[in-house]
Amino acid sequence: MTATRCGVVAFIGRPNVGKSTLMNHLIGQKISITSRRPQTTRHRIHGILTRDNYQIVIADTPGIQEEEQRALNKVMNQTAYQALAGVDVICFTVDALKWNQGDEYVLSLLEGLQVPVFLVLNKIDTLDEKNQLLPHIARLQEKREFAEVVPVSALGGHNLDALEATLQGYLPEGPFLYDEDDITDRNLRFLAAEMIREKIFRQLGDELPHQMTVEVELWEDGPRVTHIAASILVERPGQKKILIGTNGERIKKIGIDARKEIEQLIGRKVMLRLWVRVRRGWSDDERALRSLGYVDN
Repeated sequence: MTATRCGVVAFIGRPNVGKSTLMNHLIGQKISITSRRPQTTRHRIHGILTRDNYQIVIADTPGIQEEEQRALNKVMNQTAYQALAGVDVICFTVDALKWNQGDEYVLSLLEGLQVPVFLVLNKIDTLDEKNQLLPHIARLQEKREFAEVVPVSALGGHNLDALEATLQGYLPEGPFLYDEDDITDRNLRFLAAEMIREKIFRQLGDELPHQMTVEVELWEDGPRVTHIAASILVERPGQKKILIGTNGERIKKIGIDARKEIEQLIGRKVMLRLWVRVRRGWSDDERALRSLGYVDN
């Protein structure tokens, strides 16, 4: 009987380098929500990639920030740091040729860790000057000795097979951590809340600050329809007005888009009701963050 391999791989990097998109495309299914806004990912989410004789458990993490302006930022950083504990491989993910102080800061956090660190250069399909890539890699290798260097394009699907194959070679022998049919460690309520939050980001762009979250308050599976009720929490009445939109058109569009995606997720008809509520200061209140699931108990 062929021995199985299984390990945990953490995707780490500054905000907006494409970690969530990379995980989704490796697994072949949407697990983490994505948007063009930095810090869309707020939780540690495990995506599970299972083949015949190996299983890669991918820990997608919030983008690490140098400044912790609010309790929410602090908690997101702590979530990313904690994801490094007990992993078998770290994929330090960067944005093609872009390198800034945020990348330098994340790299400094990896010093002293006795774990193989891959340098994963994402978004290489966006490069106009492909001949700049090798000199850029050489400069980064002077900063640290990386176990592997893998240029990829998550959206374009470029070199993802090579990344998977290389990761597989670093997995320790052992039994699978999850059932072969599992694709994430998160439950449906969590995924539904995240899908609603993604539709808000995509509808509003930069109109709404980051001080917004979604809480699923009701989930009832009827004979034919699943009834879901969720609250969208903001911090000020003006933010509530923006979310609802003129004559409620904006919140209606968010609900329609989210419902369609949730129906695809669970494979049945959904009745989705959304409310917008003002809860002042929630993003800077550790007790509120704990009750909303941002702090692991």
